[in-house]
Amino acid sequence: MPPPPHPQRARAIALLTLATIVWGLSFPLIKSLGLLHAARLPGSSTWLITACTVGPRFLLAGLVLLLWRWRTVVSVTGREWKQGVGLGLACALGLLFQVDGLQYTAASVSAFLTQLYAVLIPLFVAWRHRRRPPALVLLAGGLVVVGVGVLARVDLRDFRLGRGEIETLIGSLFFMGQILWLERREFAGNSVTRTTTVMFLVLGVGYGVLALVLAPAPARLLVLVQSPPWIGYTLLLTAACTLFCFTVMNAWQPKISATEAGLIYTLEPVSASALALFLPGWLSAGAGIAYGNETLTWHLLAGGALLTAANVLVQLPLARSRTT
Repeated sequence: MPPPPHPQRARAIALLTLATIVWGLSFPLIKSLGLLHAARLPGSSTWLITACTVGPRFLLAGLVLLLWRWRTVVSVTGREWKQGVGLGLACALGLLFQVDGLQYTAASVSAFLTQLYAVLIPLFVAWRHRRRPPALVLLAGGLVVVGVGVLARVDLRDFRLGRGEIETLIGSLFFMGQILWLERREFAGNSVTRTTTVMFLVLGVGYGVLALVLAPAPARLLVLVQSPPWIGYTLLLTAACTLFCFTVMNAWQPKISATEAGLIYTLEPVSASALALFLPGWLSAGAGIAYGNETLTWHLLAGGALLTAANVLVQLPLARSRTT
């Protein structure tokens, strides 16, 4: 028989859903930071822009946790190092392949393929436990594929499996690995603060080194911190989408199954699409960049409805009894 649900399961689902909605804020913020970088440092490669966008948020978040709980953080155990480094490497590699793949395929296709970890996780769990996933979980996975495809406006007539698509699929596998690594029972007694600090510093230092290597002259990167909008958007990205979201993920995801978590995270593109209806105009006005709002379409409504239905289905008792 499957283990009984965690007593704080309902709260975990609510907090992870909230974190996923907040995560949608990262898309317009990162887009704005990229436009700001291109304006301040013309001719920068896409890799350098990515490193300068990702690196500071994780480095700052790691330093905040380090300074806030330094007495606790300095006593990191071996298992916490193992979990934190594993989470950091999985997230870093996932972002690396996702961002590079985006240079060779459409954003809609990238969004579609990235969310496939929600389908792969229950299949992996079924293989690991040598049992077939319940029909409702398979149906939920199908709704995710269709919902994200509608939301991202994927046209199967133009779909090709090239370098960009393959790299995006590889990135999705690393994101799946991050979710599965977090739920390992050997890490049950780990400190969330210490583990998350290690994860943040692995990402921040890694992308920081990458930025210094890619920059033609590292000193030129100082022009970014002379931009108040760049600093403000980076701090917002750090506080909301990094410190809050990843801390909630690391603390509360182990209280539900990986299958449930993967489906909850598919709500992120719905949040991002909804925020894109008004937030780009606000951000561009504050930074003096050209970044227009998107418009409300039936794709957002239909895709969001399908993804929401997938999450509702997996919470039904018949599906939930076999997702752990």
